[in-house]
Amino acid sequence: MLDLRYLMNATAVLACSVLMSFIALSAQAVPLPHTKPELSLSDYTKALKQLPEFPGAAKFHFGKKKAPAKTKPLSFGSYARGCIAGAVSIAQDGENWQVMRLSRNRNWGHPVLIDFLKRLAADAPSLGWNGLLVGDLSQPRGGPMLTGHASHQIGLDADIWLRQMPDYTFSTKQRETESAISMLNGSLSTPGADRRVNPKRWTDAHAKLIRHAAQDKGVARIFVNPTIKKALCDFEGGDRDWLRKVRPWWGHHYHFHVRMACPDGNTQCKDQAAPPAGDGCGKELAYWLSDEPWVPKKPKAGEKPRKRKPPISVADLPNDCAGVLRVE
Repeated sequence: MLDLRYLMNATAVLACSVLMSFIALSAQAVPLPHTKPELSLSDYTKALKQLPEFPGAAKFHFGKKKAPAKTKPLSFGSYARGCIAGAVSIAQDGENWQVMRLSRNRNWGHPVLIDFLKRLAADAPSLGWNGLLVGDLSQPRGGPMLTGHASHQIGLDADIWLRQMPDYTFSTKQRETESAISMLNGSLSTPGADRRVNPKRWTDAHAKLIRHAAQDKGVARIFVNPTIKKALCDFEGGDRDWLRKVRPWWGHHYHFHVRMACPDGNTQCKDQAAPPAGDGCGKELAYWLSDEPWVPKKPKAGEKPRKRKPPISVADLPNDCAGVLRVE
């Protein structure tokens, strides 16, 4: 809902009739009046710009969009603060892939991401991997999601399950209920925990698939659980350059997260800085495998709990994202 106190502040600028029309507005784009306003056009335009056209959290506005903006494919902003126009979907079934959790409607992305997934799926059998189970990509117009991710906002992120595609096609129900498979031995939050992959679940085929993905020139990063990063470091006995792209991160023991670089010529898209030099198998990884990041610490006397950050609003995103919401 719009903040009436904000609108009342506009009375110094807007005539009463214009004010009443503002109160009637919802989160939709502000229409121009059918009659000439009493104020000058410049003052009226200024007032319209000040009005919050998409109040509340951005995730509610992007989450309700069921179809993409029908424009040229363009990613706006950064992976965790942006949106996408002209997104395309990956088909729910391919020769070597199946898309999971269809009810989420998160199988949308920039064409460069969709093309990568098709390439990886086609190559998977030669790596000893039957085919891909594809998890979340982005929403039809990207942006913040109602649940589950801070990134995946510009159509360049994809989750790939650490479970091979079966030899049969999952039913609609199975796509919602079947689970990915964790590679962990157990809880990571226990002091002195065994922070290695489960040897009964982890295979060389897992490592070959992730390596092949990381060696793709369009891939900027791959996020995996630190236990998986350690397994990959131990696996590679030759060229280790690809390991630089594989970054340890929280979670990511059921799937690996592929992040594509911004497409050529897409100047509105903001890349991350390049990963640090080296294979990432040394001091940094040792920290991730220690108790320090995982074992809960007792709060210090008088220490106040951290305040939760407010959700991202449309105004926090690149200006073009409001247009992405409006366009059909």
